[in-house]
Amino acid sequence: MWRHLIKPRPDWQDTVVEQGLVFPMTDMPDGSQRPYWNESAWYEVTMDEVLHLERVTEELYEMCKHAASVMASGDRFSDAQLGLASGTLPLVRESLKRDDLTAYARFDLAWSGVEPKMLEINGDTPTGLLESAVIQWNWLEAVFPDADQWNSVHDRLVKWWGEQLAAGRFPGREAHFFNSGAETTGEEAMTVAYLRDTAAMAGLATYGHEIEDVGWDEARRAFVDWGGRPIRTAFKLYPWEDMLDDQFGRYILAGLEAEPVRWIEPIWKTMLSTKAILPVLWELYPDHPNLLPAYFGDPGDLLEWVAKPLHGREGSNIVIHTIADTEDHVHDGPYDTSTMVYQEWHPLPSYEGNRAVIGSWIVDGVAAGMMVRESDGPITDYFARFVPHAIGTSPRPDDETVQRWLAE
Repeated sequence: MWRHLIKPRPDWQDTVVEQGLVFPMTDMPDGSQRPYWNESAWYEVTMDEVLHLERVTEELYEMCKHAASVMASGDRFSDAQLGLASGTLPLVRESLKRDDLTAYARFDLAWSGVEPKMLEINGDTPTGLLESAVIQWNWLEAVFPDADQWNSVHDRLVKWWGEQLAAGRFPGREAHFFNSGAETTGEEAMTVAYLRDTAAMAGLATYGHEIEDVGWDEARRAFVDWGGRPIRTAFKLYPWEDMLDDQFGRYILAGLEAEPVRWIEPIWKTMLSTKAILPVLWELYPDHPNLLPAYFGDPGDLLEWVAKPLHGREGSNIVIHTIADTEDHVHDGPYDTSTMVYQEWHPLPSYEGNRAVIGSWIVDGVAAGMMVRESDGPITDYFARFVPHAIGTSPRPDDETVQRWLAE
């Protein structure tokens, strides 16, 4: 993979806002702003690299599903050990047994050119979706109209909704879409609006609300939206671990619904959104070339490590311990650090000081594309930049070829 400098389009900021990216700039701690969408550079990958990343991503996803079933089975973990509300794991087991519908997930991979290393997976509430599926594709069409990009995210999402609709899995041919009103940057509302759009493209009737507006109809024993409409299928960009701690989450845990909501993502994805999956993966697949050694609760035999909270996001509350540094690098944040997962320290590749992490998307179990975020420091945090990419060795396929690939 190579990083190239390029002159941004003169009207790039207005362009990406018009395409739905509501926060093209990031507010910095000193009051200044810097681009979140950074098109002053682009990353080049080869088709061989893309094919390898696809294979790795799909294999890791199958491994994660296996790890999820192991984590939820028997007495391997208690709800408390995983930082989950009491009664969660039995519902996870039932969800896995039913093979509840799941739309998408994202791996974060560190790749220095040999084998990609899995840093983590966000299987419940991954963001960066609109930027990956739409904004960087439109950038490619404007800047490199004959080039290709590893990016079938949009097509696969629309296809997934359409297939589930055709199979009769959405009662009333409708779905609700929820984001939290407590998130004020607009990132979550933007992501949910985009996913709602892909569902509408597939033919669903859609309803968008803030999740704080969800109500409970005692007579019907059903969750309802602010207009009293029963919620039957719902996508929510709201973590399960928080949802089950909320008042209405207790109705789910108590099994009070007459007809349970089909949540997307399903409750079994709690196993794919906790860092506790990392040591389980290492135990199940020791010395796997795409995994890093990881341990629950202490660093074990690791000399250099990263400590991660079970439910941390955006690099918050991470601690980096290296031999070269006299003091640990501590990244503050709001998450519970009473239980930490320790993973072998694997520095991100640096492109002239820009440290890049690959976000590799899974849609309906299939590798669907990548995003690149880069940061100035060792942790990919809230201030990381999104940088587009292109395949430098392959012309763009025609529409007939694209449709054949999707079908295959």
